[in-house]
Amino acid sequence: MADHVRGKRSAVTCQFKCANACVGPECNQSGNAHFRDIASAALSRRALLGMGAAAAVAVGLGLDSGAPTSSPVAAGAGGAGASFGRASASAGLAFDPIAPVARTVDAFTVPTGYAWEPIIRWGDPLFTKAPAFDFANQTPEAQAQQFGYNCDYLDIIADTNRRSGVLVSNHEYVNPNIMFTPTTDPGELRRRGEIYKMAQGFAVVEIERRRAGDRWSYVVGGRRSRRITVETSFALTGPAAGSDLLKTAADPKGTTVKGTLGNCAGGTTPWGTVLSGEENFNGYFAWAADTAGQRRYQASASTSTSTGWEKYDPRFDAHSADYVNEPNRFGWIVEIDPQDPKSTPRKHTAMGRMKHEGANVIVGEDGHVVAYMGDDERNDYLYKFVSRNRFNAKPGNAARKHNMRLLEEGDLYVAKFSGDSPAAEITGTGALPSDGAFDGTGQWIPLTQGGRSMVAGMSIEEVLVFTRLAADAVGATKMDRPEDVEPNPKTGKVYVALTNNSQRGGAAAPVDEANPVTGNRYGHVIELTETAGQSGTRFGWSILLLCGDPSTNVNTYFAGFPRELVSPISCPDNVAFDSKGNLWISTDGAPSTIGYNDGLFLVPLEGDERGRVQQFLAVPREAETCGPVIHDQEDLVFVAVQHPGEDGAVGDQHSLFPDYGSTAPGAVPDAPRPSVVQVYRA
Repeated sequence: MADHVRGKRSAVTCQFKCANACVGPECNQSGNAHFRDIASAALSRRALLGMGAAAAVAVGLGLDSGAPTSSPVAAGAGGAGASFGRASASAGLAFDPIAPVARTVDAFTVPTGYAWEPIIRWGDPLFTKAPAFDFANQTPEAQAQQFGYNCDYLDIIADTNRRSGVLVSNHEYVNPNIMFTPTTDPGELRRRGEIYKMAQGFAVVEIERRRAGDRWSYVVGGRRSRRITVETSFALTGPAAGSDLLKTAADPKGTTVKGTLGNCAGGTTPWGTVLSGEENFNGYFAWAADTAGQRRYQASASTSTSTGWEKYDPRFDAHSADYVNEPNRFGWIVEIDPQDPKSTPRKHTAMGRMKHEGANVIVGEDGHVVAYMGDDERNDYLYKFVSRNRFNAKPGNAARKHNMRLLEEGDLYVAKFSGDSPAAEITGTGALPSDGAFDGTGQWIPLTQGGRSMVAGMSIEEVLVFTRLAADAVGATKMDRPEDVEPNPKTGKVYVALTNNSQRGGAAAPVDEANPVTGNRYGHVIELTETAGQSGTRFGWSILLLCGDPSTNVNTYFAGFPRELVSPISCPDNVAFDSKGNLWISTDGAPSTIGYNDGLFLVPLEGDERGRVQQFLAVPREAETCGPVIHDQEDLVFVAVQHPGEDGAVGDQHSLFPDYGSTAPGAVPDAPRPSVVQVYRA
């Protein structure tokens, strides 16, 4: 596995986060153009669903640094040559871009004049009766009352007084190697498995500060604080709720699901709820992978990759006739109300089932809400959902109650991209075609409309549960791992982070103008403009960034900005916007591709500095930058630092973030802790 992932991300991350998705057979075996020729065979009800009688029941380099640091103005372009200068004049946050940080450095690096501190760390107690974190004596009961592991999506939602609010964070997955010493004892492994259940899901955390503009601290025992875990009950909504495809022995009605898994990115809605994408859910199950529907989400039979839950909890054994449908109950967009700790979180089937990176909502010109979504696997697709009903902008509980139902009904679309350059000019090198841009037009192809399936041979329940197969059937464009997809609140333009795709250019996915680089290691960002309104079915698009290190790759592209004046960037993952509409990008995979720690980058979108990538911060060794939140009007930036020291082990830790040897109360001096960090002007 280590050889296979070289030049992408850590082999440990691949194992625990995405169940080695890139080492097994390709999930997307469709040819798209010729898929209709085989549709009648592949989509026959028995082949698709496998609905026989049984199914009908329903690592170690040494540390270079041990302390947090700041970095002066970068000394070189593309990693080591001319000054990057001050941040763009159009930026809401003034800073001197930092130099790239070598991949072996265990430090959280910020610009000169800024400082950082964690708001909350893995294991910090949320409730008054919760025990203090004890790394050597973890229990499921304690973890259920503490901040979870591997925080990903993040938002800081302030109340109208700006002095109180909530912090909302996903907890995507666990890494047993750096949480516990090795063991083969079945009883201890089962006990740890219960801890893993409690360490994942969500945290809603009450926060406070003395005055607007100050730094935040979290409140122990806050009235809105809540943990949502793998054991929390969720309600299913939408057309597939109650379907035979979602029924199990424990839930014969197919309307209630226990838990959420693989929660990656997300978004905060205009009505104040939080959306989360269930991404690599397949890695938690023992799979048979003996039907077309199953293989499209897990290409081959397997066991769980890190938790071992199927050994003692039957719902994670998808070989069982009683629980063959349990994986179908994951892979949804989840909605939670962070203001009401007693509310039941929901999974919205109308928005389709896939390996959701997240969902981000904008209110369209016609009042319908539109959610953009990426399916984060190589050669999968870009989607959007348009609500059936319109947004109610009035204040008060009645309007909010109405808006909280908007994602339960609507139309689901998948994107098909067309380029405007001759195919011969798309060479796979990243060299621009003769018109000077990778661009073109696109179409949103309906999968469901007006509560009906738009895919021949598939019912609406089948389209929503096996959305990937439906998208295959209509000829959607295979993309280079579409991760975060967000509309710019200032302009309405949509930005698509495509992290990478080492298989681009092969027979299964030839290069095209929207994905123009063979073996795309560094990723790219697409700017999409809806040409018939946010709810329409036509769009224009262009590539904003072809990522990489411009000092070693002449075919990087930064919207036409001189490449010698930008920070190197690789593997764009999450995106965000500041108050002026500038794009901010966090990365996942830079250490293995360009040799630097992952970070957070500012990219102006207008004016002379459009495309000028500038690095604001770098996370510690082997960590990923997640969930950026930019409150530039208060000189505050927030990120979730996921999997620091991922390749280490207990007794051989590769990171000491964020405590760095501190023996202060609550600190863990000799182990890494995923944390939410705030960066502020010093």
